[in-house]
Amino acid sequence: MITTKLSIGNHLNSKLKHGLFLMILFLLSASGFAQQKKTITGTVTSPEDNLPLPGVNVIIKGTTSGVATDFDGNYAIEAASNDILVFSFIGFQTKEVPVGDKSVLNISLEENVSALNEIVVVGYGTKKKSDLTGSVSVVDVEDAQKTITYDVAKMIQGQAPGVTVQSSGEPGGFVNIKIRGITSFRNNNPLFVIDGVIVNDPYDFPTGDIESIQILKDASSAAIYGARGANGVVIITTKKGKEGKVGVSYKNTIGFQDVPENRWYSMMNREEYQRMIRQAETNNPNVPITPGNYPESDLFINDVDTDWQDEAFRTGMIENHTITFNGGAEALNYNANFDYFKNTSYMETPQAYERYNGTININGEKGRFKYGSKLTYSQSDKENFNEYLAGTSSMINLLQAIPTMPVYDPNRLGGYGGADNLTQKAITLNVIGYNNLITNTNERNRFVGNVWGELEILKGLKYKISVSADKLHWNNRYYNPASDLGWYYITTPAESRLDVNTGSTTRTILNNLLSYDVTLAEKHQISLLAGMIEERNDFQRHFSRGIGFEPGSIPMLQYATDDFSQELKTTETYKSYISRLDYTFADKYLLTANFRQDRSSKFAPKNNVGNYFSVSGAWKVHEEEFINFPSWWNTLKLRGGYGQLGNNTIGLYEFAQTVNAFAGYVFGDTEAPGSTVVKIVDPDIKWEDTESTNVAAEFGFFDNKLQFSAEWFKKRSTDLLADVPIPYSSGSFPIRLTTNAGTVQNTGLEFTLSYGNSNKDFKYNISANLGTLKNEVLKIGNDDTPITDGVGRTEVGRSAGELFAYETEGLFQSQEDIDNHAFQPNAAPGDVKFRDVNGDGLITDADRTFQGTVIPKLSYGLNFSCSYKALDFSMFFQGAAGHKIYNGTYNALMTGDYVNNHTDMNNYWTPNNTNTDVPRPVIGDPNANNRASDRFIEDGDFVRLQSLELGYNIPLPENKILQRARVFASGQNLFVITNYSGYDPDFISNGLFNRGFEFGSFPNPRTIAFGVQVDF
Repeated sequence: MITTKLSIGNHLNSKLKHGLFLMILFLLSASGFAQQKKTITGTVTSPEDNLPLPGVNVIIKGTTSGVATDFDGNYAIEAASNDILVFSFIGFQTKEVPVGDKSVLNISLEENVSALNEIVVVGYGTKKKSDLTGSVSVVDVEDAQKTITYDVAKMIQGQAPGVTVQSSGEPGGFVNIKIRGITSFRNNNPLFVIDGVIVNDPYDFPTGDIESIQILKDASSAAIYGARGANGVVIITTKKGKEGKVGVSYKNTIGFQDVPENRWYSMMNREEYQRMIRQAETNNPNVPITPGNYPESDLFINDVDTDWQDEAFRTGMIENHTITFNGGAEALNYNANFDYFKNTSYMETPQAYERYNGTININGEKGRFKYGSKLTYSQSDKENFNEYLAGTSSMINLLQAIPTMPVYDPNRLGGYGGADNLTQKAITLNVIGYNNLITNTNERNRFVGNVWGELEILKGLKYKISVSADKLHWNNRYYNPASDLGWYYITTPAESRLDVNTGSTTRTILNNLLSYDVTLAEKHQISLLAGMIEERNDFQRHFSRGIGFEPGSIPMLQYATDDFSQELKTTETYKSYISRLDYTFADKYLLTANFRQDRSSKFAPKNNVGNYFSVSGAWKVHEEEFINFPSWWNTLKLRGGYGQLGNNTIGLYEFAQTVNAFAGYVFGDTEAPGSTVVKIVDPDIKWEDTESTNVAAEFGFFDNKLQFSAEWFKKRSTDLLADVPIPYSSGSFPIRLTTNAGTVQNTGLEFTLSYGNSNKDFKYNISANLGTLKNEVLKIGNDDTPITDGVGRTEVGRSAGELFAYETEGLFQSQEDIDNHAFQPNAAPGDVKFRDVNGDGLITDADRTFQGTVIPKLSYGLNFSCSYKALDFSMFFQGAAGHKIYNGTYNALMTGDYVNNHTDMNNYWTPNNTNTDVPRPVIGDPNANNRASDRFIEDGDFVRLQSLELGYNIPLPENKILQRARVFASGQNLFVITNYSGYDPDFISNGLFNRGFEFGSFPNPRTIAFGVQVDF
């Protein structure tokens, strides 16, 4: 019995062992099958343009095994069916894809909308955007480049809070940019740094070659630039080469520009003009009549009726061609860019701007040594508009041109029409003729080069040396030939002149930088920077003038009757020491400290040193374990900073007195030689200083698709250089002393908001920014004497350049009305009644009052972009609010005098037309009806559709040559919503003491453009 049981037990054990053996064999087979490797291939592309992405990391999840995509976005990796491939690339969302039974995996990576890991460029280094402690705005270059322009300053208009831009429609014209308000009474334009090179005049560089734009707005971010950072810093990096085979890209844009007719001023025609002149002469019987305006006269003009806006405005052209080559290997890669830009005026004149650019950017790496260079050459030609007298405007002259003057007249020297003293009396300029007769060209040739090398001495310890040179040569020629453009605008052969102005500037900079990056105990990250910077600026100029040219003679100096010349040469030097500390603990707490010392030859030795510093910190609250955020709340970062900056906007040797060595004096009948001081100067003149404070909060929600930031700032600038009036008895010329005598403060709030979704076929992104600004002048000179400039007045306790004008109370209706009012000399019924503000019974300059700030209290921008498969669409709105404009153009068109007038003047006061606010026309304007008053002050608020673009990516068959073909149509400045009655509420001005005065600025044109972009 026992034997039987044992036998049965042994039999069962044998069965169990056999089954267990089969199970193990099955599992081993299954495991071996599961781990069998196979080759997975594919291409990684960008969803926006379907272009390949080189350098994408492809890693098997849970391992260190991986590869990177090549130049064409292709990859090949050995993986098993149950593996998961992880695709990651900077600027794109990481994607995990199971291998399964597939051997080909083509992947499209979605853009990382939050871009918190984006690398941004700061002064002399880079940082992750999420690690910034200072106020840095990162401009979306793709959005900015949809504004077709020659100047990067115009590109960033409305793209970042706290940045205001003023511009005009003149081809190649100056663009005025301010960051967080006014910090100087002289120059408020920011510092531009392109690929590490400090440059002036950034309009010499092509905008299509730009890779990124960062704007440093506070002291904690800009203090590393010391004496040049007070106005903010715009850092631009250009495109660099990529490893791989040669890639070629071509982009062409051709556009048409005009001034929409609905924005034109409504001007009087011949009959309206002549009727008004007859009334104006009747109202002043002391002047003789102009027979050309009276039908009963034999000299009456009835065969000319010129609409000068219609004659002058035409369709201008704008075109831009760019071709780019890039490629190379790790040891040496390159990016070469060739750019052509041309813009012809929308006026019937030769004014235009044309520019050629060539750029090559080379970078490489060999072991522990990195190296590179950037070489840029540009050549530009600009034909300028011409002013007959300084401070006048071609646009004003165009509008004031009388309708009884023809555009062309073959009987006058030069072939253009003019007015007659006897028959018309109008001092009126034929702007079309004047600008076509005069040659006024600016030629610029510029070379910018930068060569650098970086050696990693030890792990984390690097030494970098860079040498840069910026060489600009210009040749300006102005030739005014003998011509006859009317009785006031006749240039005789003896008065004709040729001015030749040539010169050059050369800036050389040597940077020696030492940096060290180390991580201690896995939580302490320390980054140190120290360096010395040496700079030299050489300026030389030669000016020659030739006077007296016979009609038809060659405009060369040797053909002038008389000539003279002068020459100027100066040198300016700087030496600076910089240092920076970045400290991060556990990726939660961040600290940045900067220090810079500047020495400059601009100031006397006792005042030529400036020390600047900043400190800022940030707290990534969302990284704290003890704070539990909802799942939809991803990011909360608090940051703040304080620092001091400088401004060296002063001419050379302004601390040194000027002596006239030829100031002889007559004693009796004999002249004795002598010398005298011409200008009184302040020998203690020094740097301007700005201290800045800011605090901010940054939020991210819904996987950081929704981002919001809010920031408060205060900038206080002291020791501002101001021209303080001094007594005539001082004997100084000019009668102003340049000294450190001003204090200005700017405060404001800045907000940004963005949301994007790229998880579906329909992708979109919305971003908005808004900035507020309050400017206050705290000190002017030693006694706070206000500065008055035209219609602007700068006074302690108010913002700079506020409008300062008379207040009106309607029109005088009778002599009794005049007698019962404060005394206004020469007033008559129909004249403007001005308010007696101080109640002294006299209308004087003391009755002028402040009429509103000219600095916008709000500035904003709104971007929307979307795409669906091959289609893409974008639009950008930009605007400003909370400020006033003095419409000086309208003022000049309501004179009631011999020049042409606005049609509003048709409703002028007469004894039979008293229900009007338009004063009587009268030659000479004895009551000064057209003095600066609230009649010409308007709201400056506006919203502009700055750009709109529709594009289409043409489907292409599989080929190895053509990778992308995109066509697009765009519009710029398509419409403006504003109550301002002038051409354009966004106008160029002197930007400070008289900023709100609009006087014939060239309106920004409407642009319709078409283009194509092809990548090979």
